Amino acid sequence: MPHRPSKKGQMLKKITVMTCLGLSLTFPTVFAAEGDGDLEKIFHVYVDGKHVGKVNDKKTIQTLMNTKVEKKETEFKDFLLDIGEQVSLIPERVFNPSYNNREVSSYLKDELSVKAEAVELKIGGNRVGYFKSKEEAKQALKAYKEKYVDKKILEKLAPEDTESEQTGHELQALVNEQQDTDNLGIGDSIITDVILSEKVSLSDQKATPSNILTEKQGLKKLEKGTLADKVHKVKKGETLVEIAKTYDLSLDKLLELNDGLKESSVLQIDQEIHVKDYKPFVDVIVKKEKKVEETIDYETKVIKSDELYKGDKKVKQNGQEGKKVVHYALQERNGAIADRKVAQKEVTKEPVKKIIVKGTKVIPSRGTGNLRWPTVGGYVSSHVGMRWGSMHKGMDIAGPSNRSILAADNGTVVSAGWSGGYGNKIVIDHNNGMRTVYAHLSSIGVSPGQTIEKGRKIGVMGSTGDSTGLHLHFEVYKNGSLQHPSNYLH
Repeated sequence: MPHRPSKKGQMLKKITVMTCLGLSLTFPTVFAAEGDGDLEKIFHVYVDGKHVGKVNDKKTIQTLMNTKVEKKETEFKDFLLDIGEQVSLIPERVFNPSYNNREVSSYLKDELSVKAEAVELKIGGNRVGYFKSKEEAKQALKAYKEKYVDKKILEKLAPEDTESEQTGHELQALVNEQQDTDNLGIGDSIITDVILSEKVSLSDQKATPSNILTEKQGLKKLEKGTLADKVHKVKKGETLVEIAKTYDLSLDKLLELNDGLKESSVLQIDQEIHVKDYKPFVDVIVKKEKKVEETIDYETKVIKSDELYKGDKKVKQNGQEGKKVVHYALQERNGAIADRKVAQKEVTKEPVKKIIVKGTKVIPSRGTGNLRWPTVGGYVSSHVGMRWGSMHKGMDIAGPSNRSILAADNGTVVSAGWSGGYGNKIVIDHNNGMRTVYAHLSSIGVSPGQTIEKGRKIGVMGSTGDSTGLHLHFEVYKNGSLQHPSNYLH
């Protein structure tokens, strides 16, 4: 805390200053001839160079000023206070003097302000505010940097000890291990530099005591930023009232910022509206180097083969991601990455391609006319003909070596699904006048419209619908007429 002189010392200081100021200005003075006792001394009073009147007693003015300061001292005990304006008393000896102590005193009582010795913090030409001392201003700035840089890192950076802070916008790293970027481990990062985007300056000024910021208040103001012009692009459905509210502006202020814009104006999408919004006084730019391990995506290669049917595919080789170690040079602005460059890259594991084989073989949709046995082995448990007083339309096959149901010939699936007493049923049109029916399946493996090759598995034998047991009910039709399957099976 700066040394505060005693009130008596302060008063003497003020008087001395006013006397010096008085001597520094020129004003015509009339001196009496020796022995002439008719001349009297008066004082011309100037405030910041402006003549405000004449008095015959400078003590009255000095007392008024000191009283004004002392009243404020009871409210602001921790500040070094003084009159904010430059008050000068210029003596003159005149005949028949005219003056008005009361009028001048009244003017000074109303117009003079009491201000405190303070330090003004400016960033990029914008005033952030006034602080009690340079130390408090620096602490507020340091606290702002600590929002984006660890305190311990800042402590390892060069001190900002220049008197004017003209070069205080740049911090140079002094610690050698912070610069040792070659020995970075995977996942490690180091800060190589911290700079401020704008020039910082501190200067001694006088300020109204109530306007002097504490370190905490200074930090809050730095965080809030300064008002600046901005262009807002209208989004669908937005109104002027909503836009004004977004930027904490009154509608009148918004209209004032936009010539030709009226409250009744119809807004267009992407129309540019001038607004004011807060932007940071300064950006904290942190330069980093970071080493990370990243994956490398594998490529997929497709090979065509006529060994597979068109529409079918299989994975010949599974793909595997590769790995690489990347050394990045990063630049962050207020905690967000603004720039990223690859300083070095090393592939530690090559990726493995994924190889897919896609079929090109075309399945003929027309049947041969010669039907194959629709199951894997088995025997006929019931033929086509009358059975239990009704017509049995199909051949029942039971006892296969496995339960796969196979297409009897090339063709197109007409239907595949539940069909009452047939249970799960598939109907294939062989596009040569013949159709085959497969019933009582436990599951179906084809879809309507699908082209099927002779001998392909189309489902699994079961006992669904009105079934007497595990078997395949197989029907054959030619030109719409029921046929006995044994006449076509080979």
